[in-house]
Amino acid sequence: MCLLSGIALKGFSQKAVPDTQKYNFSIQDCINYAYEHQDSIVNAKLDIKSAEYKVKETTGIGLPQVSGSASFQDYLKIPTTLLPGQFFGQPAGTFIPVQFGVKYQSSFGINANQILFDGSYLVGLKASRTYKELSIRNQVRSKIEVNVGVTKAYYQVLVSNEQLTLLNANINQLKQQMDETVQQNKQGVVEKIDVDRISVQYNNLITSRENTIRSLALNYQVLKFQMGMPIEYPLILRDKLNDIKLDDIADLGNDTTFYKNRIEYNLAETGIELKKLDLKRQKSQYLPTLKFDASYTSSYQNNSFGNLYKMNFPSSYIGLSLNVPIFNGFQRLNQVKQSQIAVLKSQNDLENSKNGLKLQASQANVTYVNGLQTLNNQKRNRALAEEVLRVSKIKYQQGVGSSLEVTTAQTALEDADNKYIQGLYDALISKVDLDKAYGRIK
Repeated sequence: MCLLSGIALKGFSQKAVPDTQKYNFSIQDCINYAYEHQDSIVNAKLDIKSAEYKVKETTGIGLPQVSGSASFQDYLKIPTTLLPGQFFGQPAGTFIPVQFGVKYQSSFGINANQILFDGSYLVGLKASRTYKELSIRNQVRSKIEVNVGVTKAYYQVLVSNEQLTLLNANINQLKQQMDETVQQNKQGVVEKIDVDRISVQYNNLITSRENTIRSLALNYQVLKFQMGMPIEYPLILRDKLNDIKLDDIADLGNDTTFYKNRIEYNLAETGIELKKLDLKRQKSQYLPTLKFDASYTSSYQNNSFGNLYKMNFPSSYIGLSLNVPIFNGFQRLNQVKQSQIAVLKSQNDLENSKNGLKLQASQANVTYVNGLQTLNNQKRNRALAEEVLRVSKIKYQQGVGSSLEVTTAQTALEDADNKYIQGLYDALISKVDLDKAYGRIK
């Protein structure tokens, strides 16, 4: 079967395979590969790295802030100032133009300041760390979604392989029956219409197998896409349908706090924490801020550019600056009220999320139970259809049955096979959805 699948895939490959390595993967291997190569998870990892830098950026606000400055001026026209004439013995009301300053001026300085206390900075620092936690949980959510997508795609390939196996079995036994019927027709034992009936069934099965082979090739490509693997890479699945256990779910009803294992609930909790931190930040606006400042400047002045830097006029200072908020038209009060409402809304959303997750789990539970019962019923129906076909063939060979009865039994078996395949796929997919609903996929 794997050989047939490989032939189908080779036929549909449009590029030369650039990787000669053979990937013989189990479900877990495919998931692990996706964790390393799927774009959504790679981007989630980058988001975590970005959040780490955001924490460092916020931390840097509380470190000393140092800046340098430099300036140079060439006064093409030195500014003129008018001084009262009586300063120079002139009549009152007159002014004497005087130029102060020199043609060339330059300065170099360095300034530093340090936060000593700022409530909003302390809250912002904690918020940046919570933001990093949010990025980590978003990565977990991406991994869960990728896990689900890869698992479902893997199961789809396995089910398509099983469908191909059943089709091949039906084609082989129908080919044998058709050859026998043709010989009987040549001997005059059966009519031409009997040959035509079975030929129609045989041709339909051949077409179904060709369609299934094409679908199987596409399903392999879908799986590789979900994994983040180039679709032209060779991939062989190691797990079989028999390796998959459809678990009993009797113990799931006893877990009443399963929703806490859901990443959606965890993300909602982180959202509340961020809203609470924003409320603290708004309240911190009522607190004073205190900063330390220091500055040193070297000034140079001269009418000759060549002598400009021969004489230095330095200045420096250190000091504290205190900012005490007193009244801002109740803006801070209303901002605090808005943040309080945001916290209440996020808490309501969390409660609604919990109820929604419980409902989702109940739906997944019912769907899974129904899927198992349907699958078991389809297995029994398929076994019965095989037995009916076997008995119909014996009766036909013994001359007590008709070819129409055999053809009808063959059609019933094909229908049972199709329903069994659909039931198998539905049961496997509902199992994945159930595991996700109860937070069992990490």
